[in-house]
This record gives sequence, C-alpha cells and structure tokens, in this order.
Amino acid sequence: MLNYFIKRLLGLIPTLFIVMTVVFFFIHLLPGDPARLVAGPEADDTVVNMIRHELGLDKPLWQQFGQFFINIINGDFGISIRTKRPVIDEIAMRFMPTLLLTLTSMFWSVLVGMAIGMVSAVWRNKWQDRLGMAFAVTGISFPSFALGMMLIQIFSVKLGWLPTVGAASWQHYILPSLTLGASVAAVMARFTRSSFIDVLHEDYIRTARAKGLKESVVVIKHSLRNAMIPVITMMGLQFGFLLGGSIIVEKVFNWPGLGRLLIDSVEARDYPIIQIEVLLFSLEFILINLVVDFLYAAMNPTIRYQ
Repeated sequence: MLNYFIKRLLGLIPTLFIVMTVVFFFIHLLPGDPARLVAGPEADDTVVNMIRHELGLDKPLWQQFGQFFINIINGDFGISIRTKRPVIDEIAMRFMPTLLLTLTSMFWSVLVGMAIGMVSAVWRNKWQDRLGMAFAVTGISFPSFALGMMLIQIFSVKLGWLPTVGAASWQHYILPSLTLGASVAAVMARFTRSSFIDVLHEDYIRTARAKGLKESVVVIKHSLRNAMIPVITMMGLQFGFLLGGSIIVEKVFNWPGLGRLLIDSVEARDYPIIQIEVLLFSLEFILINLVVDFLYAAMNPTIRYQ
C-alpha cells in the first residue's frame, strides 16, 4: 500500500504541471490588459507600455511561462498586480476563513444528509422517505446564490438575528455554511439512501434480521460500514465541490476568503494570484481523493492497493 500512495504522490507532479500550463495560457487569452487597468483609463500609451515592461508582459508568452515555471520551482509565487503584495501573503490571509467555512459546511451537510438518507432507506416508500427525498430534490434544484440572498433577506434584513458580512464570530458562519452545504446535504441524502437500499437487500442483512436482531442494530452494526464505502467517494467529490462552490457564496456574503479573492483577481486581471489559486484548488482536490483512498482501506480491510 505504501508503494501505491508514493506513486500517487509522484503523480501529482505531471498533473499540476498540466494544470499550471492550461491555466497560464488560458488567463492570458482573457480580454483586458492588466497594465491598462493598473495605469488607469486616462493613462497614455507610454505609461501603459512602461507598466507592461515592469510587469514583464511585453515578453513573448513562452518566455513569460518559462519564468513563471522557474519561479514556482524556486518557491517564488510572485507579486500581486493589484495590491503589490506577495501572492503567498494574500492567499495566507484568506486561507483559514475559506477552510473553516468549508469544514463547517461539510460537517453539518454530511451528518444531516446521511441521517436523511438512512431514514429514507429504512422507511422506503413511506412518508419519511417522501419527505426526505422532497428535501433532497429541493436542495439540489435551488441555486446557492438565490438561497444565500433569501437567507440574508429573512434572517438578517427582516429578523435581524444574524450578521451578513465578515467572519469575526461564529454567528457569521451560520448563513454562509447553510447556503454552501444545502446542496451537498441533498446529494448526500440521495446517495446514502441508494447505497443503504442496496446493502439492506444483501443476504447477510436478511440473516441478521432472521436472528431477531433489532432494526437499529441491523442498520448501524451490519449495514453502516458496507454502505459507507461508496458514500465516502461522494464525500470526497462533494468536498471538492464545496471548495469551488465557495467562490459564489463568498461573493454573496462578502466573505474574506479565497473565493472572493479569486473573483476580485479575475476582474483585475491579477495573473499571479489567479494562477496560484487555481493550482492550490487543484492540489487540494487531488489530496482529497488520496485521503478517500485511505478511508477506503480503513472502512474495508479487504481492499488492498497495488
């Protein structure tokens, strides 16, 4: 197993290189000139050309990519065009708010989604199942930005119970985490239900019931572990979805995280921050899938990686 995971870690290198290459050339195809944005609308061509030279944007694209690649290898992530601060400092300032928001959203959505899915599977085709699946369909169908604005209107504007912007206290996390995790809880509910229904029809479950065991014992002790194996895969995918979905939610709630930083950087054509943020998101998603493989082996010891 150790050799397998070492190979997976080494596989990060070509994957990240491909991502880095695609992102670099794609963002340079975006309309808009960063030098013009920095100089301002009233600057003449002389000033714009001077700024382009200062930023290295007057060099051929392949030279810019080569310099970018060398800088990454040396641990130099560049300077933000917009703020003139090191990119690593800009990302470090906003990493924890995004991570805490993502973990909070993941925590409640997995617990709620799995609980609804288990209840729906045990009481299949009954009112509990219909109610749970109605919640799941609603959660999947409702756009996150619309849900966020609705929650702000109800709990902040009308009732005045919760704050809308910032990340200073635990109250600030409630509305963004509900908005971000709603669709994940819905997906987890549907997937958990499907997985549990498959497991509950296995022969060993019928044997456990024939022995007179309580339904709660059958579900928790005999069904849960085997049903969780495909659910873990979905958890990993949904965690990656939360990282991407946080971009919209952070913009709605003016959250001081990586998502809002990325949007602001795209609007300002801040190439260094865009490149490093996309690389960071890609690395996180790959590492999440690696953790999922570890959890596979923990949940089912019969799984072996070659």
